[in-house]
Amino acid sequence: MNDEISNIHIAALVSYKVFPAKMGGQKGIAFFYSFLARIVPVTIITTRNNDLPTEPKINFLRLLGNSSLRYIDPLLFFKIKRILKENKCTHLVIEHPYYGWLGILLKLFSDIKLVVHSHNIESERFKSNGKWWWQILWQYEKITYRKADINFFISEEDREFAINNYKVEPEISHTITYGFERNLATSINEKRVSRKLLQSLHPIDDHDKILLFNGTLDYKPNLDAVEAILMQINPLLLQQDNNYKIIICGKALPLQYLELKSYATQNIIYAGFVDDINVYFKGADIFINPVTDGGGIKTKLVEALGYGLSCVSSASGAIGVPVHITGKKLFVVNDNDWISFANAIMNIDIQEVIPQSFYDHFYWGSIAQKVKRILSGT
Repeated sequence: MNDEISNIHIAALVSYKVFPAKMGGQKGIAFFYSFLARIVPVTIITTRNNDLPTEPKINFLRLLGNSSLRYIDPLLFFKIKRILKENKCTHLVIEHPYYGWLGILLKLFSDIKLVVHSHNIESERFKSNGKWWWQILWQYEKITYRKADINFFISEEDREFAINNYKVEPEISHTITYGFERNLATSINEKRVSRKLLQSLHPIDDHDKILLFNGTLDYKPNLDAVEAILMQINPLLLQQDNNYKIIICGKALPLQYLELKSYATQNIIYAGFVDDINVYFKGADIFINPVTDGGGIKTKLVEALGYGLSCVSSASGAIGVPVHITGKKLFVVNDNDWISFANAIMNIDIQEVIPQSFYDHFYWGSIAQKVKRILSGT
């Protein structure tokens, strides 16, 4: 650990179940702190329902309850204040703005700097999902960001939104993206082995291109994307070529969509929730991302590119991913332009190689180093 930052100790307030990390948001937190703990001390304060990993460099404290009442528990102030003092913590990071009230109080009565680690503009996300109380959250989110010493936003678009709409000072606002745990592309042999495994699990021929979509399916933007695949994109593909399969992975499919399995005769494979999504990323040829709403960076797109897939995405689905660092691996089309989307799938070159510039930007190790520099003020 460098002398210039050896006096930094981060306490992180992670207020929901993350471990074991399986979904994109969970991985975003788990890898963020795993890589950060390699260069600064980290204490994570989290809920009791987490199955804590054997991460020797992180001090885990399962202090928070599992009930939603944990977000308004006034006793947490005294408990966490004591932890901050005992561990000589210098920074308190809150995941999302929901513990803003607690973070602001601890900033006032403890010798710490408050950092908000944002994964979306939450009020905008709930606004897009039709929640009536989004305006209340908008005000609360605004206060939390403005009272923080440092704000980490998941994309430059979110950062600019906070600056323009919440009047957050640019000097305390930084883009800290979602990352990828590897700094090199998947090897040809890994991809070959993973494809063979997918062929053993699903009816996929040797000459089929494997198209993949992955996401939690009770989340409206993802469910809308599935509908776009079924009703818009796949009918267009069937008119052009039949040598492909679309695999849809994800848990929590609403009951009214269980007929998804009936699309098997139309080259659709519904795999449901899979234990190891990485095998699907490694074995597929093209990742399709027709998401047109939801805000924030689409973690699955970063993972797909990291594993070396060629990707076709709507413009909204590609927010936070600079196209210029992806070479010819990412093709972005306008939202709801399904004809162009289908044409891009047919024409994208799956033999192209993801450039090193992608890993320089998205590798978790590089992201952790950037966080270190910001916290140390260098």
